[in-house]
Amino acid sequence: MNAAVRATVRVGIYTGAKVYFVHEGYQGLVDGGDNIKLATWESVSMMLQLGGTVIGSARCMDFRAREGRMKAALNLVKLGITNLCVIGGDGSLTGANQFRKEWATLLVDLVKAGKITDDEARKSCHLNIVGMVGSIDNDFCGTDMTIGTDSALHRIIEVVDAITTTAQSHQRTFILEVMGRHCGYLALVTALACGADWVFIPEMPPDEGWEGHLCRRLADQRARGSRLNVIIVAEGAMDRAGNPISSEDIKKLVEKNLGFDTRTTVLGHVQRGGTPSAFDRILVGLSLSLSLMGVEAVMALLEATPETPACVVSLSGNQAVRLPLMECVQVTKDVTTAMAEKRWEDAIKLRGKSFENNWNTYKMLAHINPPDTKSNINVAIVNIGAPCAGMNAAVRSAVRIGIIQGHNMLAVHDGFEGLAQGKPITWTGVSGWTGKGGSELGTKRDKYEELCIPMVVIPATVSNNVPGSDFSIGADTALNTITSTCDRIKQSAAGTKRRVFIIETAGGYCGYLATMAGLAAGADAAYIYEDKFGIRDLEMNVEHLVQKMKTDVKRGLILRNENCNANYTTDFIFALYSEEGKGIFDCRKNVLGHMQQGGTPTPFDRNFGTKMGSKAVLWITEKLKEVYRHGRIFANTPDSACVLGMKKRALTFQPLAELKEQTDFVHRIPKTSWWLKLRPIMKILAKYNISLDTSEHAHMEHVIKKRMSMPAPLMKKACPPTKHEEEE
Repeated sequence: MNAAVRATVRVGIYTGAKVYFVHEGYQGLVDGGDNIKLATWESVSMMLQLGGTVIGSARCMDFRAREGRMKAALNLVKLGITNLCVIGGDGSLTGANQFRKEWATLLVDLVKAGKITDDEARKSCHLNIVGMVGSIDNDFCGTDMTIGTDSALHRIIEVVDAITTTAQSHQRTFILEVMGRHCGYLALVTALACGADWVFIPEMPPDEGWEGHLCRRLADQRARGSRLNVIIVAEGAMDRAGNPISSEDIKKLVEKNLGFDTRTTVLGHVQRGGTPSAFDRILVGLSLSLSLMGVEAVMALLEATPETPACVVSLSGNQAVRLPLMECVQVTKDVTTAMAEKRWEDAIKLRGKSFENNWNTYKMLAHINPPDTKSNINVAIVNIGAPCAGMNAAVRSAVRIGIIQGHNMLAVHDGFEGLAQGKPITWTGVSGWTGKGGSELGTKRDKYEELCIPMVVIPATVSNNVPGSDFSIGADTALNTITSTCDRIKQSAAGTKRRVFIIETAGGYCGYLATMAGLAAGADAAYIYEDKFGIRDLEMNVEHLVQKMKTDVKRGLILRNENCNANYTTDFIFALYSEEGKGIFDCRKNVLGHMQQGGTPTPFDRNFGTKMGSKAVLWITEKLKEVYRHGRIFANTPDSACVLGMKKRALTFQPLAELKEQTDFVHRIPKTSWWLKLRPIMKILAKYNISLDTSEHAHMEHVIKKRMSMPAPLMKKACPPTKHEEEE
């Protein structure tokens, strides 16, 4: 939430608006006084790495009553505030929409009561509302990811990793209960990320007789040599009759029927705390940056008219979109209705495509037994290039999906050279791989002639420099490593004022890590190869820091991509800043090196790798059917060798031949990169006086896809179609 607050404040000030903090949520809006304070540029400094929200939040019964909303309206009118940015869940956003709808009548009553003048009412005749969804539960329909969800997943996975080490040593069954109220997102993604044996979610209760099925599955896993069983339970889990299923109930069942040593862990509010992940600071991975989300919120307010419906800034794929607030709220309520009416499939679909895909992937990997009959197909998996976190998750899902299809799966160790020594890999051979960093298969670089067989490339590199995909497996883990390191480095300067840190990041010639880490850590500048710079730019950056040291914020952070410039090296930039900063600030230098490639994969990289691996093998299976002729396989068409990549809102297969034109082979980077347009945001948030191109902002969309899956009566109730929608 703090990243959203920081971005909204600074972009608001950049546009020339007065920006106010409202402390303690709607209660502060009702009470007024010192609860509504003018925000300054410096007042949001050092907020990015803090969990929770520094301006506070509170449940407010007063705001639910019209009298309370009238007090809130009076406080806003007196301060001349006509734009409200609300960061919260569906309840908070519904309250904001009601406040906006009543605004005109509230002003009339305030004038009648003599609390405001006609002139004050005229100046504040319209209230514009924009929402950003903040909820660890990810239970708001219309957005792929809500603010706070990824950080909660980080806390959960840290606990899971710690527990599984103990469980494997003692051959235990562990049952973990995670939060989410009536939404199973956290439980479902955790199950995918840790390779759980079973997950209980409220949207899809287990079939009748699940108790016997669960016990058979656990016993079968043990019989195959697994030393560990993991069961994930959402706090709102229930059976088909609506009876709650608790972690304690499952423990008693397992102990009674199987006699397994079983432990339960209820994670509780530990999931809400801690340092926010890089994803939550800039929502990199499935969306545009949170900073851009803050920009979008401000732009939505400035462009609003009385006829514009209250909107919520949502995330779809890697695109920021504006959606009508009440459409999203209605669909969210429809999920609850579907569960109450036991329409489980509808509940899954209404949660959105991302949730549905996660559920389908989990079912394939955890609940389908390998077939007795085999196909006559061999599929090899090989890791190429430097290892990165998340590769093992992709291999695990690819192997298991391949085995489910009846294929003979081959593990190729040590890159292309290992093709000569390929050997089968089994279902249990990849157990526990999801949470391992690096590459269990090993990687080597070399060149061999193209084989006439179907091939699919899954982008896996910390550099995120693969053409045809907006994201690569491993980049999120590397970004979190850089961000947490920057946090510690900046914190070290808390007691030593007037200090500037120069940090070198990895990435080859690709500036993705430097740019995104700059957004996540609040850098003053990030030097990259794609955005050319010279001595004049360096001078301007030094002068900027000189001026910054005169304010209350006496820290500086400069990031440099390792290959951004052959002459302006990290040592050169360090020497330049040290010389020019004499008497004003001192400098420190850090080269992060190979630590950016290590560590356990983040929840995003585990989940991303799992889905990429399964989708790749399903594609190969279909392609093999096309090219199998007369007992042999022959594939030489362009679409038989593809890159599986995430492009904007979907995973797509693109022929390697088509990607040649999009590739700078000399520097091993794409010729165009979507994240470059985020760089001006970083400069604005660092208080550079630059112009921002707002021509490419999100336009209002509708929750059409989600509503299409509703029954007809619910669709009509949710939102009658416009003429444009009927034509579509």
